[in-house]
Order: sequence, then structure tokens, then C-alpha cells
Amino acid sequence: MKAILIDDERLALEYLTKQLTGIKQVNIEVLGGYNDPLEGKAAIMEQPPDIVFLDIHLPEISGLELAEQLLELRPQLHIVFVTAYDEYAVQAFELNAIDYVVKPFSRDRLTKTLLRIEQRAQESLLPAAPSNRPLGIRLFRQLMVETGGVETPAITWRTSRAQELFLYMLHHRGRLVRKDELAQLLWPDFDLKRAYPQLYTTVYHIRKALEPHGDHLRLVSASDGYRLELDRVELDIERWERQLRELPPLSADTQARYAQLIEAYEGDYLEDHDYWWAEGERHRLSVRWLELGLRLARWYADHDSTDKALTLYHQLSERQPQEEELHLGLMQLYAAAGNRIAVERQYRLLCQLLEEELGEPPDPRTRGWYEGWRAR
Repeated sequence: MKAILIDDERLALEYLTKQLTGIKQVNIEVLGGYNDPLEGKAAIMEQPPDIVFLDIHLPEISGLELAEQLLELRPQLHIVFVTAYDEYAVQAFELNAIDYVVKPFSRDRLTKTLLRIEQRAQESLLPAAPSNRPLGIRLFRQLMVETGGVETPAITWRTSRAQELFLYMLHHRGRLVRKDELAQLLWPDFDLKRAYPQLYTTVYHIRKALEPHGDHLRLVSASDGYRLELDRVELDIERWERQLRELPPLSADTQARYAQLIEAYEGDYLEDHDYWWAEGERHRLSVRWLELGLRLARWYADHDSTDKALTLYHQLSERQPQEEELHLGLMQLYAAAGNRIAVERQYRLLCQLLEEELGEPPDPRTRGWYEGWRAR
């Protein structure tokens, strides 16, 4: 493995070089050491190493920020942060499993770090997603990735916050999201001084996790924030809404397309991830799905397909148990079939659900229908 060292202390560079070249368990070649971070960056661009040992506290630029720039340009780099003890930085590295060494360096610690990176490099030699195929990302229910309709190995996240940060950026795909917004979202109890090291290391992990899909997904630094850029990526939620817009008028010839689109809604948006920021989009999509389902269920009922209507109403109510329109539709079907027991049971269930969840009775329209039916 080839390494470049960046540290503003000349003695630290000389000592680290000596320690690295003395390691026998790993074949390591030091290409150069630089006190000036800009010179070091230029050398990395000219002759890319496998590893960069990078001091956190540098003149002109933070080592964490320089790492961001390097990884954006050379995503395959392995970066080992070098630091005198810094409480917030070390805490961030420990929590995020980032490679770091604390001055003064011990050869044993350096050896373990290099062996770990060597192993990680071998594990990362997996076939990348074919660049000539679009990358499919499923967001109904939970995050899944597929290529050519075939599910690919799951993206491995070092931490739950790395996954949430990626999904938040995907939620705001193509838009610049400020660093302070991300810091407040993921570390609300930290001030920015403590939150930024966490953010930088989390971004580092996301970029590493996305390497197999680098032709399709890029998390780029821009101004005071980040932007997730997508290239030939198809999101299931976008495909579903596009197909919804393209639906022809509902008829005997087109009903199957409506039913297929209802089935394609495999779960609410990021349903298995309890993120408060996803609630608005989750609600919007679920309302569109419900409206589609109600439209088809009513069409079934109006065209003597009672069994299909009952099945669909029950399917919808499993996901939307408090939606009164579903209970009313079921009661009307039961009433048309002369099943008074089923009507009474459905109305009691509705009253119970609304009382438990909202502390309210059914709305006047539902009550009016029920009372009118009972009076017959």
C-alpha cells in the first residue's frame, strides 16, 4: 500500500514515516510527507496513494474538511486521521468507527490500523453495479437497492445516523442541504462545535458505503452543505406516481391497471424507519393510494363486483383503520346484502377505533347514514 502524510509538524512527519517504514506485517510505501495541506492535496491528485495520514489541526483548513475534499475527488482513498487528543474528534471517530491514531503514535496501533484497512480494501473488491443499467431504489416500506430488477447486496451502514443522513439527502435529492441543518437534525443536543466532527465522519462513511454505486449516487460538497446527485436512478415512489398520472379513465378494460397499481404500493414511504421528517411525504403518498383504492372499490360496488369491493375495502382498512370512508363503504355493501349483523359489527368497530385513537365519534355523514339505515 502507498501512503501520503500531511501534518504541519515536521518532527511528527518524520516520526510517523519512521514508524510506518518499520512495520513488517504490511507492505507500506511512503510516497511523501507534507507540512502544507495544499501541497499535500496536489500530490494526492497527481499520484494517488491508497492511504492518507491526515492531521486534524492544520493551518488554513481543518483536516476534516480537507478529507471531505479528497474523498469527493478520490472516493477510493482510505484516510487515517492523526490527532493530539481532541475530545470531540476522538468521540466522533470512536462512535463512527473511523480510523485514527493519537500522537505519540505506537507502532502496534499503526500496524493494527493498516491491517484493518488492508482487510477492508479486500472486502471492498466487490463487483460494482453495472454502469449501463439504471439503479433501482425502493423507498416503499424500507430502503432496498436493485439493478436490472434484481436486488443487489444491501448498502452497509456503519451507524444508524449514516443511514438516516443518506435517506434525508435522498429525500431532498438534487437540493443543497446546509451543514447546520444536518447537524441539528442528527445531533440536536450538540452545539455545532461538537456536531460537525460527527457530521464529517458520517459523510465519510456514506461516501464509502456508496462506492459500489458510484456511477449512480454521489454525495458532493457544495458551498456550506451537501447535495446528493443521482444519475440513472429510478425511485419506486417516482415510478408509482408517474404510473398514477398516466392511468386512463376507469373502465372494465382498465380496472386491472388500477388494481396492479394498488398492489405496487408495497408499504408506506420509509415505513420501517421512524423518521419524523419523512412523515409529510409518507402521509401525502398514503392519501393518494387511499384515493386510488376508494375509487376502484366504489367502481367494483357499482358494477356488481361485490366480492372484489369487499376484499379491496378490507385491504385498504388494514392500512388505514381510522378512515371512515372505508367503514362506510363496507357497511353499505353489507346493507345491500341484507347482512344487518355485519353492519352493526362494522359500526361498533369504527366507533371503538375513533374513541381509542381520537376520542371522537364518527362524523355526521357516517352517523346519518347509520341512523337512517337503522330506521328502515
